Amino acid sequence: MPVIDVPQPEFMEDEEISIFADAVGKFYQQHAPEKRILKWREEGQVEREFWNEAGEAGLLGVSVPEEYGGHGGDFRHEMVVIDQQAKHGVEGFAASLHNTVILPYLVRHGTEEQKKKYLPKLVTGELVSAIAMTEPGVGSDLQSITTTALKDGNGYRINGAKTYISNGQTADFIIVVAKTDPNERAKGISLMLLETEGAEGFQRGKKLDKIGMDAADTSELFFDDVFVPAENVLGGEEGKGFYQLMGELPQERLIIAMGAMTGIEKALETTMEFVKSRKAFGQTIWDFQNTQFVMADLKARATAARVFVNDCIEKHLKRELSVDTACMAKYWVTELQGEVVDKCLQFHGGAGYINDYPIARMYRDSRITRIFGGSNEVMKMVIARAM
Repeated sequence: MPVIDVPQPEFMEDEEISIFADAVGKFYQQHAPEKRILKWREEGQVEREFWNEAGEAGLLGVSVPEEYGGHGGDFRHEMVVIDQQAKHGVEGFAASLHNTVILPYLVRHGTEEQKKKYLPKLVTGELVSAIAMTEPGVGSDLQSITTTALKDGNGYRINGAKTYISNGQTADFIIVVAKTDPNERAKGISLMLLETEGAEGFQRGKKLDKIGMDAADTSELFFDDVFVPAENVLGGEEGKGFYQLMGELPQERLIIAMGAMTGIEKALETTMEFVKSRKAFGQTIWDFQNTQFVMADLKARATAARVFVNDCIEKHLKRELSVDTACMAKYWVTELQGEVVDKCLQFHGGAGYINDYPIARMYRDSRITRIFGGSNEVMKMVIARAM
């Protein structure tokens, strides 16, 4: 019995969803065994071939319309891919970034030509995607980016540098956030579509050495007069980039909250198994009242978080999730995740500091959730503005 025992929400009570979840789970079991994941950790990235395997199995572009080569699913199907990945411990595979962050930009904002050109290849895994937002010295303040995409003949020249880019070493299709009008802030931003193969002036920097998420590829990217044709402005019109970004951020922040919620559940389940089997002073760690009280408190708050996250998902399926509510979910659940994982590690004693134990990796991996997708300080600002 799971530690967080919340009934499955009605929106997931669908036989087709259940069948899909079973198929996705079997794919991860067969294609991502522990030995392969260990290799990804050691190399600092998921091998390119795995993306092709995932595309062939139907795990990419799950909610992309069938007319563009997708599978015609909805957000529930995307949730299944992410949830099954977490349950099977498949580290580093940025399916949530590819499927639920990047592809929606094309589906919702791309021109018909852009959709037909790129979406089929992104669905099969022929193209793997990244989005280049963050810059050295510019964190969550996207309006202050300095990367430019200035007109040159029948296209644009991109100049600048990006950092902390997930999938940076692997991606061959990158949405570059750039200023087409450096004199403007929000109104000067455009999203540029770049295929990296043969792109002169494009260079991948070093793969960044992180304190967690060992199997996830995070990199620096450099652009030196990189040319993109005029038709590669997302949506076909300059100056819309910031508003396109803002329109997709609620889903991205909900995804982060969902991932944090799954992390909370895994930490509690792992810790319950440990404290009931590990003995100290002639009894199990679970027999101590302190253990029971702390775990009871964590279960109560985690249960409330799961109900809140499920409500956010239901609202999102109805297109009713507000920006500030998505920020609340991202902020509160990731903060709770940090507290839960920290207290669960404490119950492991010295074992909690050893990377062979899952709780140690959870501790390192969970820290970034309070930073990416907009830092939690920015989440509070957005929430306050809506009050």
